[in-house]
Amino acid sequence: MIEDTNQNLEEQNDDELYEHYAFTAEKGQTPLRIDKYLMNFIENATRNKIQAAAKNGSIYVNDLPVKSNYKVKPFDKIRVLFEHPPYEYLLTPEDIPLNIVYEDDDLLVVNKEAGMVVHPGHGNYSGTLINALIYHFENLPNNSSNRPGLVHRIDKDTSGLLVIAKTEAAMANLSKQFFNKTSEREYIAIVWGNVDEEEGTIEGNIGRHPKNRLQNTVYFGDDEDKGKPAVTHYKVLERLGYVTLVSCKLETGRTHQIRVHMKYIGHTLFNDARYGGEKILKGTTFSKYKQFVDNCFKILPRQALHAKTLGFDHPTTGKFMSFDSEVPQDIQACIEKWRHYSKHQEMDLE
Repeated sequence: MIEDTNQNLEEQNDDELYEHYAFTAEKGQTPLRIDKYLMNFIENATRNKIQAAAKNGSIYVNDLPVKSNYKVKPFDKIRVLFEHPPYEYLLTPEDIPLNIVYEDDDLLVVNKEAGMVVHPGHGNYSGTLINALIYHFENLPNNSSNRPGLVHRIDKDTSGLLVIAKTEAAMANLSKQFFNKTSEREYIAIVWGNVDEEEGTIEGNIGRHPKNRLQNTVYFGDDEDKGKPAVTHYKVLERLGYVTLVSCKLETGRTHQIRVHMKYIGHTLFNDARYGGEKILKGTTFSKYKQFVDNCFKILPRQALHAKTLGFDHPTTGKFMSFDSEVPQDIQACIEKWRHYSKHQEMDLE
């Protein structure tokens, strides 16, 4: 189990140590050196950095410092502590342009481009949406994770709409709407394979992958009590041969939800490198086809996912507000290439 420590800024005892990471080893954990263990759970960490942290006494297991050769056992409580706060909380305003599609005294709606990280985190301490927001707006309210203005988030390489709270009241109201599942969010995605059903609902608890913290996974069977409930409604928009254009509406908002749920039903997002979608998962063995797919990857060098629509009740007026954004050019160009390819395939079969 991996604990979310992003909001832990508390000083530890009199040594003024700050908790950067905290993990609890699974019950089935086999003995494994802690430096190897942490490489699977800390993004962009190298073994040398982890060993240096252990040498400096920064890695604790069950509240005792350990060396890098310590063997992790089931249920071990592992914490990484440093003398400085996590860098993601040392926020610096940055003059980064924002694509604001709506703004009033209570909130704004931003259309985020692909490639922009929403909030600072390990390896991404600048150039984020929050760095831009605190430059352009003063006194944004913090959410429960001390992130100014942020009501919800989308992944770095996902484009699309986000609502930002400008007041404490708006933050509380909008956060409650997202928690109570009354907000409306629709995404469009290109997924591998020909989706069987015209529409359907995917349900399955989502949680961190036990062996790879950079991924999430669906828990089922004996592990159904793990993770958090997640529900995704999907609908086929267009069949394009070896890929399908789908609409996904979120009932819940788990990390990587669409990416994980679509992979779970056998339809990984096109060019989603984290979940294996950057490989050719469907199609022929012809070299021309491989070249065609590689060209599609070059046109769309990210997962094919866009947060197209967003709806919520205005926190002050109570009026329902709905926003729609255009499909970005890179996704649209990829759709057109697949559309052309699939039509030619059909002609060859006639």
